[in-house]
This record gives sequence, structure tokens and C-alpha cells, in this order.
Amino acid sequence: MHFSSTNRRRAVALVCGLLAASVGQAGVSTAQVDSGVTSLLQRGSTTDRLIIGYRDAAQADARDATVLRAVTVNAATLDNRLGALNAALALRGAKARVLRQMGTGGHVFKLDKAFTLAELQRVASDLKAADANIAYAEPDRKMYPMMTPNDTSYSSQWDLYETTGGIRAPAAWDLATGTGIVVAVIDTGIRPHADLSGQTVAGYDMINDATVANDGNARDSDPSDPGDWTAANECAAGDPASNSSWHGTHVAGTIAAKTNNSAGIAGIAFNAKIQPVRALGKCGGYTSDIADGITWASGGTVSGLSAVNATPSRVINMSLGGGGACDTATQTAINGARSRGTVVVVAAGNENQNASNSSPANCSGVITVAATDRNGARAYYSNYGSVVTLAAPGGDVRSSSSNGILSTLNAGTKSPGADSYAYYQGTSMATPHVAGVVALMLSAKPSATPDQIKAALQSSARAFPGTCSQCGSGILDAAAAITAITGSGTGTLPTFNETESNGSIATANTVSAPSNVSGSIGSTSDTDYFKVVLPAGKTLTATLTAASTSNDFDLYVKNSSGTTLAQSEKSAGQADSTTYANGGSTSVTLYVQVLRYSGTGAYTLKLQW
Repeated sequence: MHFSSTNRRRAVALVCGLLAASVGQAGVSTAQVDSGVTSLLQRGSTTDRLIIGYRDAAQADARDATVLRAVTVNAATLDNRLGALNAALALRGAKARVLRQMGTGGHVFKLDKAFTLAELQRVASDLKAADANIAYAEPDRKMYPMMTPNDTSYSSQWDLYETTGGIRAPAAWDLATGTGIVVAVIDTGIRPHADLSGQTVAGYDMINDATVANDGNARDSDPSDPGDWTAANECAAGDPASNSSWHGTHVAGTIAAKTNNSAGIAGIAFNAKIQPVRALGKCGGYTSDIADGITWASGGTVSGLSAVNATPSRVINMSLGGGGACDTATQTAINGARSRGTVVVVAAGNENQNASNSSPANCSGVITVAATDRNGARAYYSNYGSVVTLAAPGGDVRSSSSNGILSTLNAGTKSPGADSYAYYQGTSMATPHVAGVVALMLSAKPSATPDQIKAALQSSARAFPGTCSQCGSGILDAAAAITAITGSGTGTLPTFNETESNGSIATANTVSAPSNVSGSIGSTSDTDYFKVVLPAGKTLTATLTAASTSNDFDLYVKNSSGTTLAQSEKSAGQADSTTYANGGSTSVTLYVQVLRYSGTGAYTLKLQW
């Protein structure tokens, strides 16, 4: 099966509005961010300090009632408070001492061992619940400088750093950089480029038709892009002549261009590696080649292909598409890739229509990406609809080329020329933003599954600042996505305390906003229910952690009839986690149940959407 003569060409063109507005070629430096840099997830997800604000330890400044200053607390009172804290810590094998009092009145306690933010937040919540004089209690978290690359054209990459329409990458780079992750770019291949030097692993030319390949042969191990230029009427009657797009090179740069090398642009996952898989050539590419590319890139076996992929990809980027339903060959290949743990990210398409009419955007199990402009609104060309997962910057160059997405390119109009950079627009450009962030997420949590990655992307996406109807759950937020997949944001959510009796759907506690639920299984017959109204297009992620590793509690998501929609039944000592996506156009009411299997005691239930 292949694309029609029109759609075969659109396999490149419809998802990428090309704009060859090149910027000057930058020099190459050997400087690069050390791949062994310790991530903020490792550095900042634990702390050995706790801040407690007592109501009698602060008072308003006489000149400004909104400003608090410290009030001295007598030694006996402070000793009693330290004793209460140490009693709570004793069960966890720790002890605290008073370190100092802050200028705002809060007391800082130093622990003799470090805890995760989540565990220390549970201690803080228990203390606050037991003492009405505690105004607040929270971990004393560590903060670190946010990385700003020194790449010469970074200031032109609004899509990475601007707070309105960008993905907020600088905060993400303090959490993860993509180390150890391979991202396959199934596209036109790749050109050697100074900003991509050292950023790739071995790929493959999957094009089986020498005419389409335009490189003098069929399938081989060289994924270099020879150019996909066409003469007038070459692809179909009435088609104009077109220059080479170097499309795969542009996509690759967005994902993993060298960063902090005092040259060119910054890549999103700059410590990840690109695996170029060539499946698009003159007039597009065949479904069979694309499907084989998906299989090979993810570590599967392709009949008749002796080459084994020594570095299987964890992420596949497909900035390509055509009209019609998802075909069986592509869906089967996607299913195989997912079974091997590979996340498949695809473009929604550029036809300003419902993406359900575009393939592979309408395939099952993929992350489908719509495009937004610099103002965070749907780009005029972007497809939309219920199959869209979320949106990312794709640009809109109608008023200015600088409102497009700047990335690596080649200056040749037909055959390859010198290295260059150019602004492009399209869902082709939005898709690698998501693929790059997925690489960051996987480098922070390599065990994450494709479904968990998708759920974390949806739950962490931020609201659209502009109009973007049917564009998925929101705009890609790089740092929030990493936090969502690792669970490192536990301490930043508000705490909801369970209220008994909530042992049935009819008496469930209502959790109206994403929260850390503090609950307890008090007896062998106890069970707890929590009611969540999940908005349209959102995915509920529920994570259950028992305070004692000897307790075994299980997690279920049910509807109002009591039918189980999702569940997790892990053994004692393991956190249970499950997700449920609301793909409809209206909100749904869900009931999250914590059920005892063995043991009794406290637990934390993290509910996000």
C-alpha cells in the first residue's frame, strides 16, 4: 500500500510548510555540555531540612501588615516542638535539631538523613494535622540555576524559552538532558551538519524504490539525504517544481542539535542521539517503507533486512502523513514498536481539518501533535480534533519568518550544499518538540511505558493562552512533563485529607483539584473512595504509596456503576499507578478506590489530571 500520487508528496509537504529563510552559518566549537552532568532530579528531589511556620512565631510588621517578621519563642516551647517532630521522625529512623529561625518567623529543622520530598511532605502534613498552631510545614527544597545555552542563535528560538508560546525548556534542562535515549527520525534522511556532529547513531535507508530514493540504489545502511527535489509534473500532473526540503535534517536539529557549544541552535534533548531512518524521498514515501522503518527503529526484525539495529530507539518521530484511515501495516508496526517500549510521536497534519482524516495521526497508541503559533493559539494550518493528544510550537511565518521554528538545514536547492539554518512552519516542526521532551522524560525515568509517557504529557500540558479548540490537553510544558513522569512534584500539590466514612461510591470524598490525598486504612474491613470529575480531553493519573512497605493496598478507577475502568495490584513495597483518559467531549465522573489486600496504616494517593 502506498500514498496516492497527491498524498505521497504530501507525506512531506502537508506536515511542513517550508520557508527557506536561512540564517548565517555558525562556526563549530568543541565545547559541549558534559553528558555526565548530574540532573536536578537527582540533586533536588531529596532534602534533609524541614521548615515549620508556627502561628505564635511570627507577627505582622507595624509598617506593612502583609510582611511577617520573627517573634522569639522560648526555649521550653521550642524543645517541645522539636520533641513532637522527632517523635514523627523516629518511625522513619531519623532525628532533627533546630537549625535557625527565618526572618519571616518560620523555623528550619536539620535532619540527620535526607528524605524524598514526597516522604518529608507526608511528615509535614501529619505534623500540621496534629498541631493547630502550625500555619505551614514543608520540605526545605533545594533550588539550582536554570541553564541558558550559549548557542549563537538561541535567542531566535522563541519556541524553547518564551513563556507564552514556548515549551519552557530551560527549566527542563535542569531536570534532564536526554542522556542514554535514542530518537528515531523517520523522514527524508539527514545531512552532515556541524550542529549535528556527534549527535547521531547508525540509521538506515529504508526506501526500496531507487527512483524514490534518488541516491542511485534501494535499501542500504546509508540514511544520508541526497535531496528530494522534483521537476514540474514529476509527482503528479499539475504539481509545480520544488527544491529539496532537507526536512529530516530540520526535524533532527529541533530534537538534538548540539547545545552550549557557542554555535548555531540549541536542541531540546541535546544529550540524546538521533537515529535517521530514511523513508521519504522524491514524491513522498511508501507506507510499506515507513512501516518497516518503525519496526527496525524500535528493534524489531524486518524480513529480508540483514542489518540489526544495535541501538533501538525509545522514541520515534514521524513528521509525515497522508489522507485516509490508519492502514493495517502502519498500525501493526506501531503496535510492535509500543510492545518493545517505544513511544511513537506523529504530526496531526497541516490541512486545517479534523486530524481523524489524516494517517498516521489517527492511528491508535500514538501521540498526535497539533501546532501552535508564537501566541499559543492554534496555527492557521494545523489539524485538530479528538485524536490530538496535545499541541506544541509549529510557528506561523505569515507576518515574519522569525515567528517560525529555526533549525538545522542544508543550503543546496537540489543536491547538497553547505550547512545552513532556516525557519520552517508546520506540525512537522511541532512534533519534534514533543519527541525531544519525551526523550528528556525517558532519560529521567527509563522504565516509563508509552502509555505512562502519554498520560504525563497530557496531565502536565499547560492551558492555551490563545484559542486552540480541539488541540488536545494543552501546550507542551517540558519541565512539567518531566516532573509528572517522575512524580517529583509530589510536594508541590495541595494535600487533601481523607474524611471518614468514605467506604462506598455513594459516600466518596470529592477531590476537586489535583491533590496529594492523605489517607489511612484503619481496619481489615476498611476501603476508601474518592470522587473525581475528569474534564474532557484530560487523563487521570493515580499513584498510591503505602507509608509502610509491609502493607499491600491496591488501586482501582471505577465508574458510577462500580465497573472497574483501570487498576493496579502490585505487591507490598511497590507503588501502584494507573491512568484513565477521557477522550470524550464532556467531563466524566470517576471513583478512585483504595482497597486493602493486607496490613493497615497510612497511605498517600496522588491524583493528577
